[in-house]
Amino acid sequence: MSAIRMLLVGVPGSEFRLAAELARGSGADVTMADTADQALEMLRAEGADLVMIDVETDVPGFMARLRAERFPVPVLACGIEAPAERAVAAIRAGARDYVPLPPQRDLIAAAIASVVTRKPSSSIGAHPAVARAMALAGAVAPTGAPVLVTGEKGSGKETMARAIHDASGRGDPLLVAECAGVAAEVLESDLFGHEAGAFPAAAARRIGRLEQAGTGSIILREVGALAPTTQARLLAAIIEGRFTRIGGTEPVPFRARLIATTSMDLEDAVESGSFRADLLVRLGLVRVAVPSLRERGDDVIQLARHLAERLAHNDGVLVRPFSDAALALLAGYPWPGNIRELEDCVHRAVLLAAGTEIDAGDFVLSDGTRLIDLEQSEPNRFQIESLVGRTVEEVERELILHTLVRCQGNRTSASNILGISVRTMRNKLRTFIEAGIAVSPAI
Repeated sequence: MSAIRMLLVGVPGSEFRLAAELARGSGADVTMADTADQALEMLRAEGADLVMIDVETDVPGFMARLRAERFPVPVLACGIEAPAERAVAAIRAGARDYVPLPPQRDLIAAAIASVVTRKPSSSIGAHPAVARAMALAGAVAPTGAPVLVTGEKGSGKETMARAIHDASGRGDPLLVAECAGVAAEVLESDLFGHEAGAFPAAAARRIGRLEQAGTGSIILREVGALAPTTQARLLAAIIEGRFTRIGGTEPVPFRARLIATTSMDLEDAVESGSFRADLLVRLGLVRVAVPSLRERGDDVIQLARHLAERLAHNDGVLVRPFSDAALALLAGYPWPGNIRELEDCVHRAVLLAAGTEIDAGDFVLSDGTRLIDLEQSEPNRFQIESLVGRTVEEVERELILHTLVRCQGNRTSASNILGISVRTMRNKLRTFIEAGIAVSPAI
């Protein structure tokens, strides 16, 4: 598995050396900088996936410089018996969290896990859909062809993308670019880099991820969120095999392998005009579809057992078997959040179970709802008797809206459960709104 790049910023000492050692033990490639200026120089030249900075440094000033130079890298503050106000100031300035030093192994591992998706491999299980996806991924991995990994949120797309890179023989680096939730100009600088003076805060040349990757690979998370200008730049880089940094004229060779992931229906996005058809053709030369958890039959049981054992070992708690009632509940729930939701639910059960077994009543969803209570209430929602006297249109509307709520507003997941296209789902919702039907803003 390719390592993430972690940059530690602060005066070297035994605590920092221990943090570096623990980070390396958790799978990170660690570099160190003594000052914020040195850290910025290293970020411009080499990039990083995670920064941990001592609160004795001017963290608010460092965060402001990161924003000005368009670095979307996540930052953790850390310190040795630091005053509470410094930790609070770091968080308010944009740091994700505060880690006390000397560091604890589980905190360092959690910090790295927050950057790298470490979900169970999609290969766990015996369902034919998984076998087909793994076979296609294995066949395309040794080639240099771009790959588009599709699937619902939480289904394991990034795990699949990393597996493709690891089987490619390309070696490190494997870089990850988050396309969703990042401003277009920030993402363009992150991908393509920029020259000094390209914009007011561009104090020096910055090397972007496409250049940093060399002959390695780049995962484009949720590629459907790319802005039109970024789509055009990326398409040109793929076609020409080179690009220019923002504000530059010198061509830079582009040799990295692109692995894009998406939970969006990109054909639908092409039709609506939000995604370029020619870019989809280039990125989707080979498509690997990761099946949703509800499509994998009894695999959910195997995954749940694997997760429970791993999480119990990680947390230092007793490994408990599942009761028969727990297994039946796990197998019967549709898991709209897929493997991610299953892992979170199993994790809570591992930590909270009090008996010698994990029972059905130990599973709690993120909103606090017990899974067993949800299952017991669901059969009464749509009893046949309650449908008599209602129009097909009314029943269809309630079914669509209820499924969307169960899927936490994820239209792709809801569409798959209902057996309709995302386009049909969007048209139905538009019809509901035009008819004055109240639709939750989350949908």
